[in-house]
Formats: sequence, C-alpha cells, structure tokens
Amino acid sequence: MDLKQIKIVINLIKCSDLAEFEVEEKGFKLKIKRGAETARSLSTYPVEPSGGLATRPDTPRTLASPLSPITLAESNSNSGEAGFAYVKSPMVGTFYRSPSPESPSFVDVNSKVDDKVVVCIIEAMKIMNEIQAETKGTVVEVLVENGQPVEYGQRLFKVKTA
Repeated sequence: MDLKQIKIVINLIKCSDLAEFEVEEKGFKLKIKRGAETARSLSTYPVEPSGGLATRPDTPRTLASPLSPITLAESNSNSGEAGFAYVKSPMVGTFYRSPSPESPSFVDVNSKVDDKVVVCIIEAMKIMNEIQAETKGTVVEVLVENGQPVEYGQRLFKVKTA
C-alpha cells in the first residue's frame, strides 16, 4: 500500500461514520482509529508524516456514503446550464477512461450515452468501480485526465441532454 492509497483510505473514513479501519497485506499493517486524541498509524515500515495520518476533521461530516450512486437530480443541481448535465464521481479514487491501458476509452467527446452506459472506472482501494452516465445525451467534454485522483461529487463529464 503506497501513500496515495493511504490518503484515499483516510478520505473515505472522513466521509463516513467509521471509527476504526484496519488492513493488512504482505508484511504491511495499517490501522486508523478515530478517537478523542488523534488518529494512529501502525506499520511495519515508516510512513511519511506528511501523509496526514495524524489529522482528523474538527467536526464530523454528514455526507452521503462514498459508494452511493449518483442520481440525475444531483448531477443537474447547481449546474447553472440549461440543457446540460454532469456525470459526477460517487466516490474518492483514481479516474480511468478505459478498462485497461491498451483498451479504447469507454466514451469520448460526441459519444451518445444513456443511463446504463459505463463512462469510466474509478479505482478505490484496489477495487475497480464502473461508473454509469445515469443521463441520456451526448458527451461534450471530458473534465478529468486519465489516471487523475478524483473527489466525491467532482464533475467528470459534461453531457448535453437529449
């Protein structure tokens, strides 16, 4: 598990009601615990302090679960542009436009989509999550670069609705 993955786990914990998280793989153990003092990290090799493991939010957040699906109402809210919808990230993770580096992108600019069309994959904790458009129309803009980290609710694609 690298520093980037640890940061993803921390963000997932911040966005949830979890009080404790523990993972162990190949001689590496990570334990993050929310408590009255600070979060802790235990590992078999040192983790940089800049990884943010000792920080915790001042107040608990009340957000939807990071794995909850996006609805069309959420994608249209606050868009400010009539006739357009946005496909937003339902979780924190890494954005991929195709299923593998050799494969073509799921969608490109001018691709027609409907609510069941897979538009990208977001990797979170080594799990590949297919993201569907959940709207009908034509992709007019891809807002995120391949391999870039994304946040919960971040706009991924701009779609001209049909």
